Amino acid sequence: MFESVNATPRGNTLVIDVVEFPTINRINVEGNSRVGDAELLSVVSSTPRRVYSPAQAEADTARITEVYASQGRINAVVRPQIIPLSDNRVDLVFAVSEAGVTEIERIGFIGNRSFSERRLRGILETKQAGFLRSIIQRDTFVSERIDVDRQILTDFYQSRGYADFQILNVDVALTRERDAYLVTFNVQEGQQFTFGGATVSSEVQGVDPAAFANAVRTRPGSVYSPTTVEADVDRLERMATQMGLNFIAVEPRITRDDRGLALSVDYVLTRGPRVFIERIDIEGNNTTLDRVVRNQFRVVEGDPFNPREVRQAAERIRALGFFANADVDAREGSRPDQVIVDVNVAEQNTGSLSFGANYNTDVGVGLVASFRQQNFLGRGQSLSFQVSTAETNRRFSFNFSEPQLLGRDLQGNLSLDYRTTDNENALYDTETFRFSPGLGFPVSPNGRLGVFYALESTDLTGVDSSASGKIQREAEDGRIWTNAVGYNYSYDTRRTGLDPEVSYVLRFGQEFGVGDADFIKTTALAAVETRVWNEDVTLRATVEGGHLAFQSGNSRATDRFFLGSRLFRGFEPGGIGPRDAVTDDALGGNSYAVARLEAEFPLGLPEEYGITGGAFVDYGSVWDVGSTEGADVIYNDYTPRAVASMKRCRISAPHRTASWPSWNNARKPSGTSSSMMCARSWGSSCWTAAVW
Repeated sequence: MFESVNATPRGNTLVIDVVEFPTINRINVEGNSRVGDAELLSVVSSTPRRVYSPAQAEADTARITEVYASQGRINAVVRPQIIPLSDNRVDLVFAVSEAGVTEIERIGFIGNRSFSERRLRGILETKQAGFLRSIIQRDTFVSERIDVDRQILTDFYQSRGYADFQILNVDVALTRERDAYLVTFNVQEGQQFTFGGATVSSEVQGVDPAAFANAVRTRPGSVYSPTTVEADVDRLERMATQMGLNFIAVEPRITRDDRGLALSVDYVLTRGPRVFIERIDIEGNNTTLDRVVRNQFRVVEGDPFNPREVRQAAERIRALGFFANADVDAREGSRPDQVIVDVNVAEQNTGSLSFGANYNTDVGVGLVASFRQQNFLGRGQSLSFQVSTAETNRRFSFNFSEPQLLGRDLQGNLSLDYRTTDNENALYDTETFRFSPGLGFPVSPNGRLGVFYALESTDLTGVDSSASGKIQREAEDGRIWTNAVGYNYSYDTRRTGLDPEVSYVLRFGQEFGVGDADFIKTTALAAVETRVWNEDVTLRATVEGGHLAFQSGNSRATDRFFLGSRLFRGFEPGGIGPRDAVTDDALGGNSYAVARLEAEFPLGLPEEYGITGGAFVDYGSVWDVGSTEGADVIYNDYTPRAVASMKRCRISAPHRTASWPSWNNARKPSGTSSSMMCARSWGSSCWTAAVW
């Protein structure tokens, strides 16, 4: 509290002379433009109307400097200054010279033999600085982010069988000019191991391990992965709970075969400690309701304590996306046989409001406004709506979702969709309104089933007098209302993490309509994706199709399938399938089938540019308009079309080119697109395609 203290003896009296530090009148930051005052002042501990402390001011200066360093401005200079005022008061000012951003110029690896540097850099949180450096904020050096990258790199290798993988050190160096970082990971891969075998044994009296053998998914000869072992342990422990065997812990004991490079696992059933959950305390959720967090636990107060289940609950809480940080810890309760689970969360923004413009090859240039809230009113509900207007399409959509309906793993959905089209490739327009509530629930670890009801209204508008006679007769029916119930099933093994296995997606759904028209609409999709050549090349294969069957009445253009660029590249909307031979109107079809093969590979360009090469083949058709009603319809039968990449070209501006077979006196199919198909935005990497 005092700037100086002097003690002076005067006879029998000790005189203490002090000079008080001044009182802080106001605290301010000057010279900052990249970081706001609120963010900088939030780390300052000095307080107005309190005594000024030089030591505290120096500590505040260091904290402000750390804020700039975390954003890559390591050369920022912060100087504390005081401005004297009357009555022994001062203004405390932190003068800032921000300097430029010191980015990560290069991330390198030493000791990697099985995977390329490009592949390893792709999984890291830290990124190299690229030409989008003003947008991407992960190209600055943050020591905590490097620690995360160390764990990610370890998980990546161990999930691919490299059980002995180690990161020897991470070298971080500044260039001589102090304007860039050079980060180098020195790794030791070791040998790749496979599973030698998997057995189940028991150390608990009266528990037969044979009853658990079928729950083990580990297969001899497959690549070793701790994730697979963890999944087996979780499956065995849940099975024990379902059998009424509480406090059973599964301990995986691994035996190495260094000569055969195999790891054998023995899942040992052991008796765990008799510990119960006394209570679950949740703190930090100022907006989010407690039940949203509690729903992520599969246990409640009074249940046996399972550390694995608590860890998995923590992962589910973080996966919600509602919290910037979520820590879940267990501590001893009121008795030694009870624990208290503490959940500490820090909330973050979960809503977004956006305005923008986009371009789509099907609908042209459009304006978009959207709002989305992932944690509506703190209830964990999702609410969104979007308004978009384009050259040939206008749409309004509203969606609401409750992920824990009735407190169970039952998702309730409600959607409204209104859409109008102004077709450029046909002499008619459409108007569609759809209201659809539904329910969704899991039926397996990767499978999900949904059921729904739909009320739909469709109309053909703006029909030109020269339009197809079939379209004119369909428009005479006016607005049609239909009620429908349906279901959809999906099986999805895709992972956003480091899982190296082949991924599958299966979808199948049906819609049964009644009302002005009775119909059954069936759609299906099957897709597979994998990585080859040390995971540098991604291969994808997709097959999908649909069929519309009317029991009464006939389908209209608003009901039938049309193949746009999302399903079939290289053709204009409606460019494939039945057409009126006289007016050339696209009529759509009651059936469609498409097969797509794709390969994505690096081009040798820096990966921070986000440009990759690719090759693809699309093959399929849409056919069958039902009753032709006297119209001359061409391509009404199954008439397959194909589009394939021919070569990659580097261009400075878009141009138009196309080719198609001239054999068998074939003519260019009506609706074929002759525009270049860009693989990426900005026109930097494009494909010349042959379509027929």
